[in-house]
Amino acid sequence: MAGLAAARELRREGLDVTVLEQLAGVGGQWLYDAATDAGDPLGMAGVHSSVFASLRINGPRESIGFSDFPFRPTNDAGGDARRYPVHGELLRYIRDFCDAFGLMDAVRLNTTVTRVAMAPPRRDGSLRWAVRSKRHGEAETEEVFDAVVVAIGHYSQPRLPTIDGMDRWRRKQLHSHSYRVPDSFAGEVVVIVGCSVSGAELALELRRVAKEVHLSTKSTEETITSAMSKSVARYENLHLRPQVEHLREDGTVVFDDGSFVVADAVIYCTGYNYSFPFLDTNGKVTVDDNRVGPLYEHVFPPELAPSLSFVGIPGKVVLPVFIEVQARWVAQVLSGRRTLPSPEEMQRAVEEHTRGMEAAGLPKRWTHDMFLNLERCDDYGERICGFPRMEQWKKEIFVSSLSDMVDDIENFRDGYHDSDLVRDALRRHGWTPVAPRPQEEDDDAKAIGVANI
Repeated sequence: MAGLAAARELRREGLDVTVLEQLAGVGGQWLYDAATDAGDPLGMAGVHSSVFASLRINGPRESIGFSDFPFRPTNDAGGDARRYPVHGELLRYIRDFCDAFGLMDAVRLNTTVTRVAMAPPRRDGSLRWAVRSKRHGEAETEEVFDAVVVAIGHYSQPRLPTIDGMDRWRRKQLHSHSYRVPDSFAGEVVVIVGCSVSGAELALELRRVAKEVHLSTKSTEETITSAMSKSVARYENLHLRPQVEHLREDGTVVFDDGSFVVADAVIYCTGYNYSFPFLDTNGKVTVDDNRVGPLYEHVFPPELAPSLSFVGIPGKVVLPVFIEVQARWVAQVLSGRRTLPSPEEMQRAVEEHTRGMEAAGLPKRWTHDMFLNLERCDDYGERICGFPRMEQWKKEIFVSSLSDMVDDIENFRDGYHDSDLVRDALRRHGWTPVAPRPQEEDDDAKAIGVANI
């Protein structure tokens, strides 16, 4: 999605664009693949997508589309008109976006980038980039580009915890990246490490088939942990547990409070790492505990700007509109419509941001988190490229969805109530209301899941 957003904005600025896509179709993370791990259940050598079969997005479609291309329901057979549709509906939207703006002719499918490195500069000293790529079944080739935009996403390289005994555990263990369907966990005792949104929702899906599900969390005061309290009270086979202390070879999982269970499987819902194995910048861009840097405004490395940029690095943002903001800025800078500060000024700004984080006691891995702060995201867009602020009714519907999730993570997608402001805006903008369907406690057909937005 980030690559397509960048391609559109670059073309709008009159620039020639080539998109190198490793998959057989556009859609990135949303191109569902039933295959998972290439023989590695921890996902370190697995497929690109982390989407599981029953996933429904967790952001309201009315708020999350591109600014000028709403995520409207389709009338096609098999479409999902709900506010929080299944993942295939979002893939359809991305492809519709690609078609609507004629982007497909810029995309080379089945093409893996193997190396990006600085090429000899132009006579005026401006940087150029040598890009090696390999199309499936063909020999590796190298091309030189005036600029490279890295827009590969960051939900494909699993981030694993360090737990004593993991290397000796002989039973099933996997990262959520490699989870697709619950069937293989039927009748089993499952421990889920990490009470993020994905951890909570996998627990809710698995409790339908597993004998027991134990959801391990660092703190019982975390927002999602608190949101799970209602579900834990509903289901006898669903349990909240403290952090895992160690694993034993006999299948015992020991928690920090000394309690333990004998488990058949452990699933790690512990997030993802930023990874750019193809990128050679001679150390000018590094990744340290998920801090990619230095990056001015999370986009430009001061020493290599503007010829190298990153789109889609920040997390906890509203997608795809946030990547649209970044893509527009990159395009305007590369076309000469906007200018960047000097490398020294950009570096000072990065260092100031780092000092602010340290003073606030925030961990390094949160460097690129925007914490779903809509005002902060609006300020960011206005500051870097004059991007319009999100309309108030869209903010209200999005913030309401977060509140509903915290109140009842199991049912928020189908139990919402809009304010008069939202209902009036939906009418004015031509949205057809879709009533939430009634809840049935044991509706096995109910699709649940989490979108990384």
